[in-house]
Amino acid sequence: MHPARPSRVRHAVMLALLAAAGGPAAAQSEGGLPQVAAAPYTVALADDVAEASHRFGVPEPWIWAVMQVESNGDARAVSSAGAMGLMQIMPGTWATLRGRYRLGTDPFDRRDNILAGTAYLREMHDRFGAPGFLAAYNAGPGRYAEYLSRGRPLPAETRRYLARLAPVVGRSLGRHPAAAPLRDRNSWTHAALFPARSDNQRADDGPTDKARHPAQPAPHGDRPSRPRESLFVALSGEPPR
Repeated sequence: MHPARPSRVRHAVMLALLAAAGGPAAAQSEGGLPQVAAAPYTVALADDVAEASHRFGVPEPWIWAVMQVESNGDARAVSSAGAMGLMQIMPGTWATLRGRYRLGTDPFDRRDNILAGTAYLREMHDRFGAPGFLAAYNAGPGRYAEYLSRGRPLPAETRRYLARLAPVVGRSLGRHPAAAPLRDRNSWTHAALFPARSDNQRADDGPTDKARHPAQPAPHGDRPSRPRESLFVALSGEPPR
């Protein structure tokens, strides 16, 4: 048996899907998603996105694009599955990320939600590379791993998600070497970030792009000081743009 071969084939299929999807969407703007550039919420969130990009080595266009598709800039968004905030983070994932990165108690806090979502994007990228990290972010790493190992089809929602984000990520890959995978591609196995789940239950292992409903306010609390340095190994001499 050659267990790696099906994964390579499925990875190639996904690349083909993204390439095909990138045509019409890419024509919208040479700079990415024009809606993001024009959205009023970008001014208020620009510093938070820049901080998250610098801390976790994720290109800013990726963060903006994921935020737009996930919540359209609605900091109080809650999906039908319970994903929260700008980056649509599941409660269990939020609980782990906030402890790991010393975030506050409010998952709807714009800065903390962006930091947590960007950290999650980086962990998915380090585990799966591109473009698989997008599918893992949306469907959950367990679900995407099943696609790679057993050929279980990705949900239609995730395929639509990939089609929307492919043009932005594709144009950024060549310009942002800092987003390349780390040398230790198995470092994610050293931390229990992703709980196990059954096939018929969506895990708290990823954000969601499903319908949103008004959020209930979360309790606010004093936050511990946040380190500005990245918790990942530096990948280039320059911070990501």
